[in-house]
Amino acid sequence: MTTEIGHYIGGTHTKGTSGLGGEVFNPATGKQTAYVDFASTDEVNTAVAAAKAAFPDWADTPPIRRARLMNRFLQLLKENQDKLAEAITAEHGKVFTDAQGEVQRGIDIVEFACGIPQLLKGDFTDQVSRGIDNWTLRQPLGVCAGITPFNFPIMVPMWMFPVAIAAGNTFVLKPSPTDPTPALMVADLMKEAGFPDGVFNVVQGDKVAVDALIKHPDVLAISFVGSTPIANYIYETGARHGKRVQALGGAKNHMLVMPDADLEKTVDALVGAAYGSAGERCMAISVATLVGDVADKIIPMLVERTKTLNVTNGLDLKAEMGPIVTRGALDRITGCIEKGVSEGADLLVDGRGYSVEGFEGGYWLGGTLFDNVQPGMSLHSEEIFGPVLSCVRVDSFADGIDLINNHEFGNGVSLFTRDGNVAREFGRRVQVGMVGINVPIPVPMAWHGFGGWKKSLFGDMHAYGEEGVRFYTKQKSIMQRWPESIEKGSEFIMPTAK
Repeated sequence: MTTEIGHYIGGTHTKGTSGLGGEVFNPATGKQTAYVDFASTDEVNTAVAAAKAAFPDWADTPPIRRARLMNRFLQLLKENQDKLAEAITAEHGKVFTDAQGEVQRGIDIVEFACGIPQLLKGDFTDQVSRGIDNWTLRQPLGVCAGITPFNFPIMVPMWMFPVAIAAGNTFVLKPSPTDPTPALMVADLMKEAGFPDGVFNVVQGDKVAVDALIKHPDVLAISFVGSTPIANYIYETGARHGKRVQALGGAKNHMLVMPDADLEKTVDALVGAAYGSAGERCMAISVATLVGDVADKIIPMLVERTKTLNVTNGLDLKAEMGPIVTRGALDRITGCIEKGVSEGADLLVDGRGYSVEGFEGGYWLGGTLFDNVQPGMSLHSEEIFGPVLSCVRVDSFADGIDLINNHEFGNGVSLFTRDGNVAREFGRRVQVGMVGINVPIPVPMAWHGFGGWKKSLFGDMHAYGEEGVRFYTKQKSIMQRWPESIEKGSEFIMPTAK
């Protein structure tokens, strides 16, 4: 028996009417657990119409009242954190403690959104000219939409909708069909918190639903996280239809390891950043860039640690890594490993053929480690999105910087060193949006904002933080004076400060 997963539109759970859908699996067992309905264009239109109908009253709701509802939602998230984490592990496969951390990072954004009355304050200039005052204010856009990936079914949507809704917009979320349940659980918590019907909606689906959202005339802003080709498509298509677009794409994150780095701590950081969540993170470290003789020292340590990874069912609290999310993803990653071998890289630890007793039907892959990967090899140029760590040897710090800066992606990067001057130069010279100094996964906190450079981001504004507030609002400038201060006579020149 499998459950049917539908949509959430206008405050009500609805089953799909398109007749199309997809299977949902538990990656640890390989067994189907649910069937998710895919929205038709008409169903997307219904969700957008519900959001549009709810917008006028919601936009007129004072920010402090919107913040109070967001605070109730925040409390419900905290109370249901473990339930949400269990749902993530059941459909995504990541280990339970990692899923708990994902929910917590989403909670951080909601906490930030609770400060929306302060975040929406504008500027005021008294007597900008004689008898004239000038001020700015930020107003909501209208209906906004989010298209989110499988790897963070709670956190990534919360990069978007809490800020958008707190700012006075209404929202339509299109989650990944791979793990669709958490989005509906969030919808129930929004309803319980007291948000009006239509403020938050969920439509499940595939490209049909995506295209319907990015072309709909009443959807004014689109946020997306996923692969670079799709991010580019959504950015171009959305912009062509007159929308504000924020599309976060792929990554190939490097860690530059200097000879003076603390090797024990560096190995711990590399293993956690490369293999955590089975490498299915846009901020995962997938390339260790090793400077000088540090490679010969650290490689044996990485081999030993990679071989002893505890890979098992994510609900086992001792698990360090769970299964790959789908059979298709496992096959794709296995193909990347085979290609790396054929291109001449040295395969030091091979994760293929991994099996877990009692879970033989799961999508298992052990940690995989390559050495002597060269620029131009697919292992270095392509985003694998799996537990594959590639080691590239360089002669100097300058060579390492050039290697990183010449890559088409610029999402995240890390440096491990004890040298403050090297750290300072790295932070200034590296052409990447998010930088860690002895921090392996430099995901900014809720009030700073998330975003990469180059082909890792299409659009001008990063996710969440004050950048998110700007993305989900438009600025209006108002100039005002009163009749008593107006001089008689027509004015035919550009107004200036007098």
